[in-house]
Amino acid sequence: MDMEMIRAVLGWTTVINIAILVLSTIAVICMRGFISKFHGRLFGLDEKDLGRAYFQYIAQYKIAIIVLNIAPYIALRILS
Repeated sequence: MDMEMIRAVLGWTTVINIAILVLSTIAVICMRGFISKFHGRLFGLDEKDLGRAYFQYIAQYKIAIIVLNIAPYIALRILS
């Protein structure tokens, strides 16, 4: 694998991960009642705890995208 291939893979994984992040954020915002009821029954949590869990999931996923996809992609763009 050369640098160009690694950069292309990182670029596409970034696009895919950002799309998943956007879709999951929209799903949590638009279908919050349904998702909260479903997860509340499934895991035995109340709505306040679920709201915190959803926010934490979205925040941690965003940080993972930045650290694991965007930062290495930018580093490779600078190197080549």
